[in-house]
Amino acid sequence: MLTALKIATRKSPLALRQADLVRGRLLELYPGIDVALHKVRTQGDRYLDTPLGGLGGKGLFVKELEQALLDGAADLAVHSMKDVTVDLPEGLVIPVVLEREDPRDALVSIHYPRLDKLPSGARIGTSSLRRQSQLRALRPDLVVGELRGNVGTRLERLDRGEFDALLLAGAGLRRLDLQARIASLLDPALMLPAIGQGAIGVECRTGDTRVLNLIRPLDDPESHTCVRAERSFNRRLGGGCHAPIACLAGLSAHTLSLRGLVARLDGTELIRGESHGPAGEPERLGIALADQLCARGAAEILRSSTDAAG
Repeated sequence: MLTALKIATRKSPLALRQADLVRGRLLELYPGIDVALHKVRTQGDRYLDTPLGGLGGKGLFVKELEQALLDGAADLAVHSMKDVTVDLPEGLVIPVVLEREDPRDALVSIHYPRLDKLPSGARIGTSSLRRQSQLRALRPDLVVGELRGNVGTRLERLDRGEFDALLLAGAGLRRLDLQARIASLLDPALMLPAIGQGAIGVECRTGDTRVLNLIRPLDDPESHTCVRAERSFNRRLGGGCHAPIACLAGLSAHTLSLRGLVARLDGTELIRGESHGPAGEPERLGIALADQLCARGAAEILRSSTDAAG
């Protein structure tokens, strides 16, 4: 048995907490195994004042971690699945998705308990195009501001009064033991989450059977199935970072349900859809939902967003 493992992880507090969660699970399964963290600073961490779309979007938080796997500097990498590109580099695989946290977005505010309680003209911060578009559709009277940085930095800006509220992933706040900062969680019917939000994935080399066998017990099949469906939806749409895209899957008995959205950034057009099917066909379900939305106008939104970004 492999007696030592290196986990590639970003240096942010949330990334380290997630990597340490995987490390703890491995130590429970294999007492005495040596599991170390290989801390990497990614491109996304270097340019925290620049909107993600201007830097190239998805992949900014995982590329260097994946290179560490390919170079042999690490045996596995731990990711927030919402940061992972739709296509992995050749030679890498994500065989494990841990049991998913609540994927809903969270309103964080000192004075206002819910989104509908924010007064007209209130300043709300988020770095996500997906959140921005849905916010503008729900509350066009709010001032939506760009907000990047790690969770602690964002909360500091709220506490300094730069914003009246923030939108953050509730899962990240809970993992950092900051659930007390959550004013309320947003219903996915109002604010559909990002693809893979709340899910942690473990990536390794395709042919590394020793590592694959060690980490396989960490996989949660239900969470993995839902993430596969959401990522299939995103892949069919082109997996771009310039148009707001959202998707959330859920399992009930043997039926998989999928809700998806493609929107214009200004919130003037949101195309929503749903798809239902057998739990054993997550990729087919994601493709079917993407095709449904494209036939109803999403394809034109995606084209215009790409043209504007180019």
